[in-house]
Amino acid sequence: MPRPPYPASVPGVIDIPEELARAQEKFNGEEGRAFIAALPDLTAAFLDRWTLRVTGTPMHGVSALVLPVVRADDTPAVLKLQLRDEESEGEPIALRLWSGDGAVRLLDHDPATGTMLLERLDASRMLAHEPDIHASVRQIALLLSHLNQTPAPPGMRRLGDIAQAMLDKTPWALTRIPDPETRRITADCAAALREVAGEPGDRLLHWDLHDENVLAADRAPWLAIDPKPLAGDPGYELWPALANRFDPADIHWRFDAMTEVMNLDRPRARAWTYARLLENILWNIEDGDPVEEQHLEIARRLRAGTA
Repeated sequence: MPRPPYPASVPGVIDIPEELARAQEKFNGEEGRAFIAALPDLTAAFLDRWTLRVTGTPMHGVSALVLPVVRADDTPAVLKLQLRDEESEGEPIALRLWSGDGAVRLLDHDPATGTMLLERLDASRMLAHEPDIHASVRQIALLLSHLNQTPAPPGMRRLGDIAQAMLDKTPWALTRIPDPETRRITADCAAALREVAGEPGDRLLHWDLHDENVLAADRAPWLAIDPKPLAGDPGYELWPALANRFDPADIHWRFDAMTEVMNLDRPRARAWTYARLLENILWNIEDGDPVEEQHLEIARRLRAGTA
């Protein structure tokens, strides 16, 4: 299909951000272009269907358009429109289960498109603005400890399946890594994963809780947003806080603090953190990108016994 113009628009309401359109084209190709092409009509339809009025500038990440809106009764909310995939389709299910306890509250949802109406949090008060990284990491661990208490529902994508797929793909990946150290780290990650893959866990995981996915609200100091949920072991949750605002000298402290706050078995948490690195390495190789040096450094610190 022909590429949509950049930016597309909802006449009299919003322009679709060009950065979102380009990200969709880069990461989702034809499907992403179709999503962007349909987004103006989709946005207009849900503004009408849920009787919403846009009250601010559109926000976006790589995959979603988020509009500040008010409902007919003047309740502030946000309208989130995104391309449905295996990561995003579980988001409304997880948010319903958490029911606003530690996470943003889901107000409405359209299963056919994945469009959601969410409570409005304070985007100007993001945990990423906290200058004390240790306070930030502890807060993430506290939220995860609470959210992970919920058992995952039937049908949620499973860490066990993801783990097996990674192990199946590792031999292929190893033949495509020219650097001996990176090859060895990759093999070590796979070996660690094999040790724990038989007990992948059954907790409801957020998967992507870093300090830009934690916002403040009047009803709670901090709440999680934007989960990519799956059923699994909470040790798989540590990676974003270890890698975010990267500081190699701080990896030891962060790992210790999170495993303590979350009451995790340290060897298992270390193994699942290696698994998370393996996941990133496999993505890099599939995309033809080099493995990120910062990610390898986390593995070095863990392997050296400094974390």
